[in-house]
Amino acid sequence: MEKIKRAASLISPLVPASNLNYLKLMNKIIRTLIALASLGLVATTAHAETAFKPVVVDMAKVFENHYKTIEAYAKFTEYGQKVQEQLDGAGKQIQELGAQYQELVEQSRNIAIKPEARAQAEADAQKKGEQIQKLQNEAQGFRAKSQNQIQQRIKSHRDGLFEEINVVVKKIALTKGATMVFDKSLSPETGLPSVLYSADSYDITDEVLKEVNKDRPPAPPAPVPAPAAAATPAAAGVPAAPAPAPTK
Repeated sequence: MEKIKRAASLISPLVPASNLNYLKLMNKIIRTLIALASLGLVATTAHAETAFKPVVVDMAKVFENHYKTIEAYAKFTEYGQKVQEQLDGAGKQIQELGAQYQELVEQSRNIAIKPEARAQAEADAQKKGEQIQKLQNEAQGFRAKSQNQIQQRIKSHRDGLFEEINVVVKKIALTKGATMVFDKSLSPETGLPSVLYSADSYDITDEVLKEVNKDRPPAPPAPVPAPAAAATPAAAGVPAAPAPAPTK
């Protein structure tokens, strides 16, 4: 471009004054060519810097098959079972108290017994009802507290693990020279994947799964089955039964 400018400056003194319009036209053309050349260079550079190379990953699949998720949800399930056992025990106790309450109510209405006994049964029934109401409130509070705790534990696990997975996804994407990563798992709003189609060569899900599970601890050994019980020896003084004769 500098050579073009110098050439134009050398041409100007050699051209007669009558051809000034021609010089102006030539200069305009040269400036236009220089501008176009510059634009072409910028466009080429911009294209090289923003080359689009995407990859896709199924984040839901990676999360669900991460060994930490499997371990965590086993603990969550165990915790939920213990909570349910306590609630079942409280429910059984409330049911038994309810039967006692109903019996006291019937006694308080039985005209066959003395008025003093009916009055006592009525007072006892009222106390029993208050006891039942207290147990019901405690059970409901325990249920709500337990549900809140398990939800908080699940959220903490999910948020922390997704951060770990994102680090691995970025690492693998960079090794492939990718400029953008798309999550192809199902969208909760539409029930459809965010990426409707992608060639298998763009999918890094299996590579991410392999990387996140490489530190998975070994599974505990299977329990050894108990040995078969030995045959009971014949009682002293009592001969063992003879073996049956072979059939012909």
